[in-house]
Amino acid sequence: MVTERGLQVLRAIVQDYVETHEPVGSRSIVDRHSFGVSAATIRNDMALLEDEELITAPHTSSGRVPTDKGYRVFVNHLAQLRPLSSAQRTAIESFLAAPSDLDDLMVRTVRVLTQLTGQVALAQYPSFARAHLTHIELVPLAPTRMLVVLVTDAGGVSQRMAPLPIEIDDGDAIMLRARLSALLTGQAVSDAADRLQTLLAAPEAAPGDAALRALATVIVDELGTFRQERLVMAGAATLARREQDFRGSIHPLLEAIEEQVTLLRLMSEMVTDEHGLAASIGTENAPFGLGEASIVASNYAAPSGTARVGVMGPTRMDYPSNLAAARAVARYLTRMLDEDETSR
Repeated sequence: MVTERGLQVLRAIVQDYVETHEPVGSRSIVDRHSFGVSAATIRNDMALLEDEELITAPHTSSGRVPTDKGYRVFVNHLAQLRPLSSAQRTAIESFLAAPSDLDDLMVRTVRVLTQLTGQVALAQYPSFARAHLTHIELVPLAPTRMLVVLVTDAGGVSQRMAPLPIEIDDGDAIMLRARLSALLTGQAVSDAADRLQTLLAAPEAAPGDAALRALATVIVDELGTFRQERLVMAGAATLARREQDFRGSIHPLLEAIEEQVTLLRLMSEMVTDEHGLAASIGTENAPFGLGEASIVASNYAAPSGTARVGVMGPTRMDYPSNLAAARAVARYLTRMLDEDETSR
């Protein structure tokens, strides 16, 4: 059984190993930390930690490094989040201020997070599956082409080009917009899609229905994308610069970044603590093919529900700082989305 001092020794090993990238020995712990005991006593504590598989020796007669299990104990019980500096908080606020739309806000979010942490930043879009359509606009571009604009109460804005089978004029466009607005405005995304499917299944009742049905087909397809989970990322180039920090190949991480589906599943399945923070460390990610990496994340609140923002990097990462950065960015993102909802 690990003693309380043994756990503090584990904390010292994790902190020193992350900082120096070198295995940590008992003598360096005595020199760098105020335990008030001899190096021999620290060695005994380290032996107990090794018995519990919390640390390991990468080479014979070397110092010790944390295992994935050791990082987990550190994150669960020993990590103390480091408050961001005033300069870092100012950077978040200035970087995220006055976005042009939700897409711009999400891109800015991951950019500032990767700048703060030096890791790959990940952010789930708010789910639009529970969102409601608040506005539909039709913009004629040509007699047989129209731009369809959909807006939801969750901040989603979509634009899609719709080819029309017949020519229409401005009066027709006004009529079509009125019909679609009456059918869809205020409806949940899934309900709106169902209503359009019913319309498409019915026989044409009027000459103008051909254009309406063409628009309905495009809108159904677009609403389908609203219900898909989306992820935005930044900082993939940091993996190449940190390749030596990974115990194995970074190719699975690069593939996951390219595919996104795996990362979306992993982010969604991470279990958060009472503060909305989560960490998935090393071998815990093996079922997703990402056993070489760790991901830390924080929940943020959107009008349509909760989503997550976080970072991915090697298991040898600064967990307290990265968790603190994710939490700070998530809180600011929540505030931005709440202010946007209030101003509607």
